[in-house]
Amino acid sequence: MITLAVDCMGGDHGPHVTLAACRHFLDAHADARLLLVGLPAALQGFAHERATVVPASEVVAMDDPIEVALRRKKDSSMRVAIMQVKEGAAAAAVSAGNTGALMAIARYVLKTLDGIDRPAIATQMPNDKGGATTVLDLGANVDCSAEHLLQFAVMGSALVSVLQEGSPAAVGLLNIGEETIKGSEIIKRAGELLRSAANSGDLNFYGNVEGNDIFKGTVDIVVCDGFVGNVALKASEGVASMIVGGLKQEFKRNIFTKIAAIIAYPVLSALMKRMDYRRYNGAALLGLRGLVFKSHGSADVLAFEQALNRAYDAARNNLLDRVRSRIAHAAPLLMPAAAQSVPEAAATQP
Repeated sequence: MITLAVDCMGGDHGPHVTLAACRHFLDAHADARLLLVGLPAALQGFAHERATVVPASEVVAMDDPIEVALRRKKDSSMRVAIMQVKEGAAAAAVSAGNTGALMAIARYVLKTLDGIDRPAIATQMPNDKGGATTVLDLGANVDCSAEHLLQFAVMGSALVSVLQEGSPAAVGLLNIGEETIKGSEIIKRAGELLRSAANSGDLNFYGNVEGNDIFKGTVDIVVCDGFVGNVALKASEGVASMIVGGLKQEFKRNIFTKIAAIIAYPVLSALMKRMDYRRYNGAALLGLRGLVFKSHGSADVLAFEQALNRAYDAARNNLLDRVRSRIAHAAPLLMPAAAQSVPEAAATQP
């Protein structure tokens, strides 16, 4: 049995969405158990033979400062869920709550893996090839050194090895052009490190890529700092929502567009499904000594269930062990970043 701890109180909708998603998930996975963490009164009425309520007396609000979530709300549903992973009661934790708080609490409770000094947020974005491109970091680290970008590439490769089979995942470094002479000094240095990692067999480095390569599917993994990654993620979700919404409105415009929609329905349906960002919900917090997955705060039932699916797949396929193994192999290249790292206050104090 694979056990997941779920922060049922997190996100914009709380138990109204999370509990419904949990029920769908349990119905679809006979080998899964859930620890439902939250205020007992809010979870009252949910009954399933493979679900157990774990009480928490506090909730981290979406606008709570990190300091409040980390130091004052020590019995929050978010923290209690992550504690289940630390104590071995659950293989992974899932939350739709405050991203900054989730990363700070997860880093404080679980600590980072040896050789990794900055965890990263990784998720998938749909591409033209019918698959998805894994992008990291998506907001955990705004300012990154070249060594940090190398760490992200190593962890991202481990994640993709769980998500897909076949040849080693191709890694691209997000830049303003494909040429090695372009970009900031940090990006140029990161390119050198990634090429060295490729030469030593730690990575399958493709080279520099541009923003449109994320959606072309040029590579399997795109590495960037958290500021750029978060902008790319939000922009892609906005464009996808606009296109899907436009298609739906066009179908309703008049009799002719309705007839055209009926004829083209199989193609249009497939397009809308592929562009539905809810199908790609569930970002992994990589680099920690435990599995934690972040759902969109605005996730509906379908999207939150997908986050549960991602956590389940990661646990079932031993993602944590794969990350550890790749980090150990690449240790000589990764150590410079770890040696230069100065722990953040939020990650060193309760």
